[in-house]
Amino acid sequence: MATIHREFELTASAAQVWDALRDFRAVHQRLAPGFLTACRIDEEGARILDFSNGSVARELPVSIDESLHRIAYTVTGSRMRHHHASAQVFDAGEGRSRFVWITDVLPDELAPYIAGMMDEGAAAMKKKLEAEAQKSSSGSPT
Repeated sequence: MATIHREFELTASAAQVWDALRDFRAVHQRLAPGFLTACRIDEEGARILDFSNGSVARELPVSIDESLHRIAYTVTGSRMRHHHASAQVFDAGEGRSRFVWITDVLPDELAPYIAGMMDEGAAAMKKKLEAEAQKSSSGSPT
């Protein structure tokens, strides 16, 4: 099984980042707009995500842990035999945070594709979250 690990720092507080990450239904607006173009919730509570490259994924929430600032989800109904991911936010001090995103996937051959998607997602998250933090600190309405 391939494991893909992405970690990056943000000029945004852990509280601000967690508030966006935990909003499972608005990931396309609050966390990674541009990378994600739409999000619909199905009858089981899974989110159906449309990506900017035309891909569609069904992500079922596994856990949203308020105390750990961690979300876990699995992708279902795809060509992957297994997909489990978690994202967690840590306080890095002085209005900064560290974002850790880990995905396990089978078959291994899909790892480069998933890694590329995670890289694009991380760039979109960094752009959106830091822009929102900047608006908050300058007193501008969001």
